[in-house]
Amino acid sequence: MAETTSASVSSPAGDSNWRENKLWKGTFAVAGIMLTLVTYGVLQEKIMRVPYGVNKDYFKYSLFLVFCNRITTSAVSAGALLASKKALDPVAPIYKYCLVSVSNILTTSCQYEALKYVSFPVQTLAKCAKMIPVMVWGTAIMQKRYRGTDYLLAFVVTLGCSVFILYPAGTDISPYGRGRENTVWGVLLMLGYLGCDGFTSTFQDKMFKGYNMEIHNQIFYTTLCSCILSLAGLIIQGHLLPAVEFVYIHKDCFFDIALLSTVATASQFFISYTIRTFGALTFATIMTTRQLVSILLSCVWFAHPLSWEQWIGAVIVFGAIYAKSFLRKAPEKTTSSVEHVQNGNSNNLKENP
Repeated sequence: MAETTSASVSSPAGDSNWRENKLWKGTFAVAGIMLTLVTYGVLQEKIMRVPYGVNKDYFKYSLFLVFCNRITTSAVSAGALLASKKALDPVAPIYKYCLVSVSNILTTSCQYEALKYVSFPVQTLAKCAKMIPVMVWGTAIMQKRYRGTDYLLAFVVTLGCSVFILYPAGTDISPYGRGRENTVWGVLLMLGYLGCDGFTSTFQDKMFKGYNMEIHNQIFYTTLCSCILSLAGLIIQGHLLPAVEFVYIHKDCFFDIALLSTVATASQFFISYTIRTFGALTFATIMTTRQLVSILLSCVWFAHPLSWEQWIGAVIVFGAIYAKSFLRKAPEKTTSSVEHVQNGNSNNLKENP
């Protein structure tokens, strides 16, 4: 009887401690994702669209950014594997890692190059339309089937993105051309980004399911292949030495690139931590909020005007995504989310810095 009384007395205190602990973990996760990815967004726009030095020189070597990001992530993932005393041996055939690397390099390069022709708010909102290419690749590669509501949501989000892209404010100027933003090239590059990104995440999912693969193993070999391929691309294009010379002359650009690579790598930790602790549903809501904050911050920081049509498009996109997040039934067991992360199924939700 005494044991029962003791248990009943200690239960409220235990619940209070659990809620307080959950609150601190939630604060840590949200702050980490918002800080790293919002900083990443501001930095990539600054590097690609704001001139450096008294001569107003623009940094044009997007593949060099890919190389710096991937070599940082590769080093950190290798350290994580060694610290956890897990084998560095490849689990899958090397060519499969290389296939993911090629599509990932194309994804990131298109993302950076698009900033030469469209503003960051346009690019960020366009990323929300990645559901359609993911569904297409999922059907082709994984033989997945989607519900009618999934197709409806994808259509609504794509409609909102189309309105946002096709009705820009006439005063937004591209730093790489005369007149307003070159929407045609920007849209083509964003379509390339969406197609390659959808393939990357789907094929990564297939690799996780086809092999008994630890997440850091795939990150290490994928980013290692990306380092080699991007370095080869820089040498072939003759951009390696000019890029190094640029960052040597413009020390503030070197600092921006170093910080960009750091926050891109750190964001992966916060993403994995959030999904493991709170599940994919909470993570998706946080990421949607992050995109909204990034767009608003970019509009204020870099003085991007938005037309009234763009505001309508943004409301359609974020309204549809939030509606899906809040109406979706949460998983009953927390462990299922953890298992999905460990198996790599959360990869479709991750950003692609």
